[in-house]
This record gives sequence, C-alpha cells and structure tokens, in this order.
Amino acid sequence: MAQLDFSIEELGTRNIDSPLIMSRQAGDCVANYVKDDEFVIPDPRIKLGKQTEIKRNEVFECAGPRQKIYFMPKHVHAGIVSCGGLCPGINDVIRSVVRCLWYRYGVRRISGIRYGYQGFLNDEDMFAIRELTPDMVDDIHKTGGSFLGSARGGGKQVEKIVDAMERLNLNVLFTIGGDGTQKGSLEIAEEIEKRGLKIAMVGIPKTVDNDFSFIPKSFGFDTAVARAVEAVSAAHMEAHSSIHGIGLVKVMGRESGFIAAATTLASHEVNFVLIPEVPFELDGPNGFLHHLEDRVLNRGHAVVVAAEGVLQDQLIKVKELDKGGNVKFQDSGAYLKERIEEYFEEKKIEINMKYIDPSYMIRSSTADASDAVYCERLGNAAAHAAMAGKTKVIVGLVNDEFVHIPMRAVIKRKFVDPEGKLWRDTLDVTHQPTLMVNNPMGNMFGGDEREA
Repeated sequence: MAQLDFSIEELGTRNIDSPLIMSRQAGDCVANYVKDDEFVIPDPRIKLGKQTEIKRNEVFECAGPRQKIYFMPKHVHAGIVSCGGLCPGINDVIRSVVRCLWYRYGVRRISGIRYGYQGFLNDEDMFAIRELTPDMVDDIHKTGGSFLGSARGGGKQVEKIVDAMERLNLNVLFTIGGDGTQKGSLEIAEEIEKRGLKIAMVGIPKTVDNDFSFIPKSFGFDTAVARAVEAVSAAHMEAHSSIHGIGLVKVMGRESGFIAAATTLASHEVNFVLIPEVPFELDGPNGFLHHLEDRVLNRGHAVVVAAEGVLQDQLIKVKELDKGGNVKFQDSGAYLKERIEEYFEEKKIEINMKYIDPSYMIRSSTADASDAVYCERLGNAAAHAAMAGKTKVIVGLVNDEFVHIPMRAVIKRKFVDPEGKLWRDTLDVTHQPTLMVNNPMGNMFGGDEREA
C-alpha cells in the first residue's frame, strides 16, 4: 500500500462555474458539491496503538460534482465505449452517463463508439458512430447486452485510436470494461498526454468476475450471483430427485473465484466449490473424486460449483491468446463432468449426472435492482469526474463511498484469499475438506458431510 500513489491527474485548472445548482454548506436541504479535501481510506481496518499520519497519496479522492469544472459544457464532445464480454448493467451505465451529461451539464454532443475499441479502427457501416440522446437511451436498461455492441481487441492500436479521437474532436472518453480495457485506456491516455491533447479518459470498471483491485464489488456481480443461484437450485433439484444424483454448475471466474464463493453462500445447497485460488487434485485418497464418492454414497446426491478457471494447468497444452490478450481457456466444466462419469463407471456406481453452464445467460441478463442502483450512481460519478477534467481515473465504490482511483492502481486483479474470511465462510457452508490434495498437510484436514 505504501508503494502506491492514489493521487488523481487533472487536465488543468478548473475555473468554470458548474451549471449544477448545489449548495456550499450543510443544513439547507440542498445537495452539496464535493470538496477537494474529501477522501476515503482504502482499508477501514485499524490496529490499536500509535497511528501514523495519513498522506494524500494513501487515500482515495471522493467522487462527485465539483463547484468548478474544467470543460465548458456546450463545447464538449463526449464518447462512450464498452469493451470485452457482456455483463449485466452495461446499458444502465450508458444510460446514466448520457442523462447526467445532458440534463445536469447541458452537453449536447455524445457519441457511442460501436463494438469496443474496434469502432475507432473501422469505417464499415456497422461500426458507424451512434449519436446518443436521452430519448435514445431512456429504455435501454430494460434489455441485456450492450446497446453499443461490445468486442474484444483493438486496444493495442493506441496511435490509431488517438488519431480517430482527434478526428472526432473528442474531449472525453468513457471506457466501460475490464482490466484489459482499462490497461488500454491508460495507454491511450498516455499517448494523448504525449501529443499535448486535452482529452479526459474516465474508466468504469466492468468485470462480472469482480476481480478489480481495491473495488469490493463491481457492477453486475450481484446479478450474476443471483442468476447462478437459480442454476444451482435447478442442479440441486435434479440431483436430489435422482439415484446418486450429481449436479455440476460451472460459473464465471477465470482467475478469481468470487462468483463461485458468493453463489455457494447464497444458495445453501452446494457441497463442493472449486476455485482457481485453492489447489485441489482429482485423484487419490484425499482427492476431490474420492470425497465426492463419499458424499454421494452417504447422502445420496451432491452439488458441485466450479469456477471456469479451475484445472486449466492440466487442460491447456498450448497457450493461445484471444483478441483481448487473454489466454484461451478450455472447458473445465465439461472436463470435470467427463472425469466424474469415468470415475464412477470404473467404481461401478450408478450416478445421474447433470451439467449446467449458465455463463452466457448470466452475462446477457438485465441488471437486478441492486446493480441498477449501483450503475446509475456509477455513471453519474463518471460524468462528474470527466467534467472536472479528471483523467487516467476509474470510478468505483469503496467503503460505501464513490471515489476516484488511478487506472494504474486498479488494473491489477484481486483474488479470493484462501486464508481469508470469505473462503472460511464458504467452507463453513459446504463442509468440504479444507484442502483436497494428496500430501501430509492436506491429509490433516477432513470434512463432515451434511444434507443440503
């Protein structure tokens, strides 16, 4: 933490009065401007004893409308782009940004960039810039997916993207996307700075896996968990109604098991949860398959939740990258299903196996109420940051406060801590062995079984 600098860069001096009618003082029942001396500490936990002085670069700047802004609203041309995979709430964010810019600041030139960064690089009709107005976006939150389209790739062609931004005379670009998108945003911002341009780059973190550093929960996560719980419920019903029924549900989580853990906690029906951060072996006396056999024989059924990133070290023979620069994963769910069936067939134990992969149904879903609220406020915070001339910045909710976080700090991924509270509570629900590995340490751990 001490090595990180949370200071926020700005395009220049803010000397334009904000068109927002707000208060400068408390107690008058009028919303207040956010002052530049309002901050949030990243970690609210403290240890008793001597407290050290907190420095500016160790805290997050509070997000929100400033009394003085950088851009003259009537001169602003803002762009919005969504990149990467789909996620519940993208349209809610787009809608919020457009409406805040239009109604609160009077911005009248807002352009939607089609199909991610590739919209800057193609002149085909399908990539044509889409003019955005409140009337156009008012109802887009009622459908899933991305109103602007989304795609991977293109973010590495930084110079061509900035060339396109110059041709469009953009003053602001809002980038809705994951760590790859925001890495690209940072590189674009650095190229903008190199050219001496005054274009604000504001990121809105989109990752259904919930793996952005410092941001406890990204938008779409609550909805993803709710939909995953529905899949687990179906798997449980199938398993419970069959002879030696096994329900296997694969959920999103390339490198982080947050959805798998949260789904397990929310459903109360999962007996085994497998995530990338916690090693496990399939075979052997303390392997997963042996413990699954015990569960099925003793309780008659079992429900397993697996994050998509598990077992990739065994499945990937040759590393290939997708357009977003990520390693192409193999289908760990299908592999697990095959191994489970082979194991019980060799044991001559009858099972009824049901495998559910709800990933794309979840990603394309509309946002639940909690995510819709989050997205609305997130879009507003992004618009306020941009109009204040903040750049190389991501907006997020930390300790129940919307804050500005430097892109360079957030683009690192976070992971489930195998020794932390979340995983401890997850194990309390499943009663699975703490470690399913065949070594002396792993054999020290056991787990009782309980009917779900």
